[in-house]
Amino acid sequence: MTGAELLVRCLENEGLKHMFGVPGEENIAVLEAILDSKIHFLQTRHEQGAAFMADVQGRLTGKASVCLATLGPGATNLLTGVADANMDRAPLVAITAQAGTERFHKESHQYLDLISLYRPAVKWNAQLVRPQVVPEAVRKAFKVAQTEKPGATHLDLPEDVADAQAPAGLKPLLPQQPFPTEPLEQQIERAAKIISEARDPIVLAGNGVARGRASEALHHFVDRLGIPVVETFMGKGSLPDAHPLCLGTVGLQERDYASCGLDQADVIICVGYDLVEYAPDRWNPRREKRIVHIDPSPAEVDAAYQVAVGVQGSIAESLMRIAERSSARGDSRAIRGAGALREIIQKEFRAEAEDDSFPLKPQRVVRALRDVLGDNDILISDVGAHKLWIARMYPCARPNTCIISNGFASMGIALPGAIGAKLLYPDRRVLAACGDGGFLMSVQELETAVRAGTGFVTLIFEDSSYGVIKWKQLKRYGRPAFVNFSNPDFRSLAESFGCRGYKVKSAEELLPVLEEAFRQRVPAVVACPVDYGENLRLTEKLGAWVCP
Repeated sequence: MTGAELLVRCLENEGLKHMFGVPGEENIAVLEAILDSKIHFLQTRHEQGAAFMADVQGRLTGKASVCLATLGPGATNLLTGVADANMDRAPLVAITAQAGTERFHKESHQYLDLISLYRPAVKWNAQLVRPQVVPEAVRKAFKVAQTEKPGATHLDLPEDVADAQAPAGLKPLLPQQPFPTEPLEQQIERAAKIISEARDPIVLAGNGVARGRASEALHHFVDRLGIPVVETFMGKGSLPDAHPLCLGTVGLQERDYASCGLDQADVIICVGYDLVEYAPDRWNPRREKRIVHIDPSPAEVDAAYQVAVGVQGSIAESLMRIAERSSARGDSRAIRGAGALREIIQKEFRAEAEDDSFPLKPQRVVRALRDVLGDNDILISDVGAHKLWIARMYPCARPNTCIISNGFASMGIALPGAIGAKLLYPDRRVLAACGDGGFLMSVQELETAVRAGTGFVTLIFEDSSYGVIKWKQLKRYGRPAFVNFSNPDFRSLAESFGCRGYKVKSAEELLPVLEEAFRQRVPAVVACPVDYGENLRLTEKLGAWVCP
């Protein structure tokens, strides 16, 4: 058995079902071994797409998926998606091929020190220097990737080690994963005391609620105590949007109704909150809030995030035990103020969502997305101006049904991410929401989607510019700079890949076009012209409203 064959056996032992990558000269021994395995390997058209597919699968399942690249440019192409997984707390194992060890000491074709290159972008990495280390290294890579806070790990496999014979008797190690620790009783009591004495507490729910499968516990917590909840972009769906105590999403640059609630609160209960999602100095600029930190991991050090008490352990168990020991409350000033403002703004959204103007207002587009997708379906948002509208307006009933990258926040994630999601959940509708900028960063993966038989829909918010950058330029300087571009005929482009293509020509067409697109047996692409003039108009209007 070679080192490559042993590696693949260890991957199978971890329960790996999908693996994504691009073949290269130095990883052909691994690819040969995969042919005789149960792993479904999907070759992609770009290494970045492979990493994004594994990234989204890890986010949805909590189990590490794997992406593979060759050395040199293959490995550098892979790095963006690996970094995205790491900062979005998605478990992922990246495997890069490497030159033979006899070349490490000298200038050599395509050789880079990949261990040093990847180290800042992953939780842990190692080079497989001989076949004997493969079982331990693979087990550690998966264990570290999947342990809170989850993220990316990296293994580097030199070509000669992949081809070398492994000693007889080597076999994969037993997969083991640590259980979340039980929260300390004294910390539970301290948290309950602070919450019970609070004048206007509010919950800030982050991505960790989904990772910890703690949505039901959060629901029980807020129902029992009557405390309102705001969610980060990656925490959407932690509490159903229709719940009367759900005040919406934070993470926007501008003032908003959720910020109103945070402004008035004296105690912020941070549940599964990652600081990469929304910097604490944005919601605690004067550093006077009392913070209750509930998470499996200790709080990050930040001058604006100094906790009054940290409850470290299982989020679900912590919430249930704190709820039992805390006093319930009635309507608070924070709830009344933010709730009233939320209703004003939501009324504005609903009115604009009925607007028939063309190009379409983003409110109308997001409303159509909500209408065409069920509560259990999956929307994956790319990065751009449309992401801010989806975060603000797209209501979720469950966690992990609206996937937004807001740690590393890399453009190009939605299309390959939708392939990964559809492979996991073939019976659920999956929609990739892209700007025209982000779409063209991953458009080559349409061929991968067709070959893989993944029938999802991509909706392109088309405005021929980098919309969110233009928004900020206009706000700060009053004029744009180098953000406009032209686009291809997206309908024809999609059909050239073997997909179905559509071009929306009126507001009334969008919803029926989306429904038709989801009936196709092949991936479908819907190009929808959008008017981002709403960005500045609504920003000014939101900024003019203050807490009642």
